[in-house]
Amino acid sequence: MSIHPSIAEPAHDTAAASASELVIVARGLRKVYRDVVAVESATFNVARGEIFGLLGPNGAGKTTTVEMLQGLRRPDGGEGRVLGLDPQRQAAELRRRIGSQLQQSALPEHIKVWEAIDLFAALTPGGRDWRVVLDEWDLTRKWKASFHSLSGGQRQRLFVALALVNEPEVVFLDEMTTGLDPAARHDAWDLIREIRERGTTVVLVTHFMEEAERLCDRLAIVDGGRVVAIDTPQGLIARYAGGVRVAFTTDAEDLDWLRDTTDVAAVRRHGMRVEVEGGGAVLAHTAAALVAHGLAPPDLHVEAPTVEDVFLHITGHTMREDDEEAAARGRRQWRRSIGSAERP
Repeated sequence: MSIHPSIAEPAHDTAAASASELVIVARGLRKVYRDVVAVESATFNVARGEIFGLLGPNGAGKTTTVEMLQGLRRPDGGEGRVLGLDPQRQAAELRRRIGSQLQQSALPEHIKVWEAIDLFAALTPGGRDWRVVLDEWDLTRKWKASFHSLSGGQRQRLFVALALVNEPEVVFLDEMTTGLDPAARHDAWDLIREIRERGTTVVLVTHFMEEAERLCDRLAIVDGGRVVAIDTPQGLIARYAGGVRVAFTTDAEDLDWLRDTTDVAAVRRHGMRVEVEGGGAVLAHTAAALVAHGLAPPDLHVEAPTVEDVFLHITGHTMREDDEEAAARGRRQWRRSIGSAERP
């Protein structure tokens, strides 16, 4: 793979891969819609054979970023290469070598499973026998079924099969598990792991913290259109949320003395739940201080830091707050569109 000299590996991306092992290089990608900057200077690399995640709230610019890399949107700045190809100038060649499950993936309600995959296979001659692909993704029994009759998990399996029928070297999965129940979501996670085990590089777009932490070899945290951190999930946790958190519940009102306890860095309260953050032997010191003050909460325990703690540390807000803000913004836009439609 040849890498364009102007988009060499960005210094803040911790990928250890050499240029020959990189399948995606994004450098300074930018996209603006009127007065809204959707993506600002997105820079990252994806190495061959990894599951690379773009993690962030709805509206953070994740989908726009991967659409630019697939040649579906033209960037207003910056450059990208996928498999050494320019997504704008070499889009036709690129699409023969990648697979894509878009966030808004949909099929006609009455199209049959075999008709959908036969159609996709015809678009990329020389790919795999779609009957084999159906069998691999446990859809053979449903090959005559209409799309509308499939369960949520079966629909996801079909979308994955459609994305893989051309034997892609890279597959983009955009919010693949949104709308699935917990059991179907875990099934989808198994599918994603299996895709990687077959040798395909996976770019996973998600706003689910647990999903990103469990599946991804490396993560790019995206907030407000910017890539704000890149590392392995454990690397991010160690760098940004490496402290120990002790949690317990109590109805005791005055806990200010806990802040002066050895190894305690912060004390936060949420109703009856108390979180004590610190380092060293903070668990032992917290337990001793509680007993000394006549408190022995039976649920005292240590909680390991997570990617959610990383996101909060870096951005200063939770993912849920961003999702709620995005939903409210969508409702406002919907009301404005209804108002405009009602005007004479």
